[in-house]
Amino acid sequence: MKSLRSRAMVYGLVIVLGLLSAMPNLLPANLADKFPDWYLENTLSLGLDLQGGSHLLLEVDATELLANNPGQPEDLLLKDAVERSLEVVRRRLDETGLVEPSITRRGKNHILVQMPGVADPAHIRELLGTTAQMTFHWVAKPDESRRSAVLRLTDATGEQEYVLEKRVAMQGEHISDAQMSFNQDTTEPVVNFKLDSEGTRLFGDMTRQNIGRPLAIVLDNHVITAPIIRSVIAGGSGEISGSFTTAEASNLALLLRAGALPAPLHVIEERTVGPDLGSDAIAMGVSTGLLGAALVIAFMLGIYGRWGLIACAGLAVNIGLVLGLLSILGATLTLPGIAGIILTIGMAVDANILINERIREESRKGKVAWMALREGFGRAYSTILDSNVTTLIAVSLLFMFGSGPVKGFAVTIGIGLLTSLFTAVAFNRLIMEWWIKGREREPLTIAGFAWLDRLSEKGVNFMKGRVIGLVLSGVLSIASIALFIQPGLDYGVDFTGGTLVEVRAPSVSVDELRTTLQSQQLGAASIQEFGQDGDFLIRLPADASSNTGAAHPVDALKSAVTSLQPDASFPKVDVVGPKVSGGFSDATILAILLAGAGMLAYLWIRFESHFALAATITIALDLTKTIGFFALAGVEFNLTAVAALLALIGYSVNDKVVVFDRIRENLRQTPDMPMLELLNRSISSTLTRTVFTSVTTFLALLPMGIAGGAAVSSFALPMLFGIVIGTSSSVFIASPILYYLSERRSRKGLTQLRPTAEEMRKELELIP
Repeated sequence: MKSLRSRAMVYGLVIVLGLLSAMPNLLPANLADKFPDWYLENTLSLGLDLQGGSHLLLEVDATELLANNPGQPEDLLLKDAVERSLEVVRRRLDETGLVEPSITRRGKNHILVQMPGVADPAHIRELLGTTAQMTFHWVAKPDESRRSAVLRLTDATGEQEYVLEKRVAMQGEHISDAQMSFNQDTTEPVVNFKLDSEGTRLFGDMTRQNIGRPLAIVLDNHVITAPIIRSVIAGGSGEISGSFTTAEASNLALLLRAGALPAPLHVIEERTVGPDLGSDAIAMGVSTGLLGAALVIAFMLGIYGRWGLIACAGLAVNIGLVLGLLSILGATLTLPGIAGIILTIGMAVDANILINERIREESRKGKVAWMALREGFGRAYSTILDSNVTTLIAVSLLFMFGSGPVKGFAVTIGIGLLTSLFTAVAFNRLIMEWWIKGREREPLTIAGFAWLDRLSEKGVNFMKGRVIGLVLSGVLSIASIALFIQPGLDYGVDFTGGTLVEVRAPSVSVDELRTTLQSQQLGAASIQEFGQDGDFLIRLPADASSNTGAAHPVDALKSAVTSLQPDASFPKVDVVGPKVSGGFSDATILAILLAGAGMLAYLWIRFESHFALAATITIALDLTKTIGFFALAGVEFNLTAVAALLALIGYSVNDKVVVFDRIRENLRQTPDMPMLELLNRSISSTLTRTVFTSVTTFLALLPMGIAGGAAVSSFALPMLFGIVIGTSSSVFIASPILYYLSERRSRKGLTQLRPTAEEMRKELELIP
């Protein structure tokens, strides 16, 4: 019992530290004041889809920069431009007074800007899209206007043209400060600027030598103003006027203070979630998660009684550890992340069910309590490890190729798998050993379903229907492929590009909305009613901005809707450029292919080639049917759907590993048994685990599938369908495919399994 006591201390310390790390997320406000700030800072931050806000994905356009710097290494020039752009963007956003904007580099030439609480990023989009390259040029003299060394630029309205010397008289980088103020004579808004020491000297010399000559101030290839120099300006300060509004003068001053961008920035993705929608998402996630957990706990208690209570305690500890680790890592909790936690609840029970069923098997063989525990955990461990590793392969690829909230889902699932491994193998075993303390040599009884036990012991001839199962699976997969071709999938803007705006305008009808959009050159928009009266989803194709005459299609759409109902709201806005959507498509295909290849390689190493091939073929059949479900049910195929597909790959392989592990075990124990009989025995002996695990995972996700709404339907509904498909394919598809591959292997004279190290040692001992 010394070992039991020492393990209890170590495991208890780990659990206490994890729960303490999670506690700041759950403390009420009246108790939070009693804890130090450093402790309270260890909390999860909410993603924009939960707290509301906007994010912009900006692309650094270095085309002109590369053209102006021939011979310079492209990689270094891009890297320098991105780093300088990051700093300028940070200064500009700081000047606006935004609360804790997040500015990070993504990929080679992208910058991600996340702004909590910003419901309309139009102003920020315009601010960041302005390069603010300011230069000073002398207006060309009449006799110089025909020379090639001149610039022909217009003012911001395009009405007045200026002929300027091409040579830059002074760069705007010499401006050290700029503030909006009002001209004392005209009371018009102006921008007063100050120059650095070098700029002061240069500006004084310029004006001294060119009294009476107009000096044009050019911002991003447009002339702001061209005042005539009346006297020497030697004080290092000046005034820019140009019929500004107060907002325009303030923006110009801000841009000059923050500095110019080294290259233009283009918004290639924009997403906005209103605060009300975010709070609704939190409420939905918490309520469906709690209900799913309650269903799982009720099921486990109903099956295993007091032993199910141990599993439930491990489940509670597991959720606490997941929250604790996410807090330590400073992770951001997103709506897909909540879905990941709910899925973790169902998948975490898998290991407990596997262990309980193994212990029950050993107990039915007449082994005493301590021996049944030891053998049950020992036999279940390798299966649990294999199934978790295969799932982690899919999750790691989801993290590598996903973006934003989808990465949050991958992190949550990955951490959940690791913590569930700890709670099932370490914590639950400790509780079980403590439970039987003093009764180690007595029989051990774990409750279960008697009829399933009898079915498992008697055995079912599942392989009898192998031909029908394979033919039916093939027909369904072919039909799914046909549905994929026609009518096809309902792709979201993540893959098609374009704009998706959620509108709430209760007093507006569909016909009124359609007529108004057409009058604003937005006739290409598709309008879909959903939810309550006055709730619309409006989609614009990627090229809509070229027809609106507005700076941005979202601005034109909002203007059209508010002309019908001024208090209309826009809870959600997604804008995805063609480059981003094309990248999503490529990344999705690559992630699925790599997931299949990674699992094929792992199963090949851990089992044999025909086991790996059977699992891979079955997963391909499962995926085609799930794609068919998307097409038939009309569920939107977006990034969340990709997360569902990769999660299904992991779940499906997890289920098949359990069956294959028992087949491998029986092959080693009874290698001379006919293959059909061995497969039937293996499937029958794991039937209880297969059914129970599927039911618990299904129950965990069922509330989200029913009440989760459109935000998570692309994840929850395919997962529910995939659980049914993946479970049935483990029995009726994977094993028959393995049978035919094993028969082919036998005809070639190959063994079904490679010899173990122990078997090889015995063979060597027999060699004289």
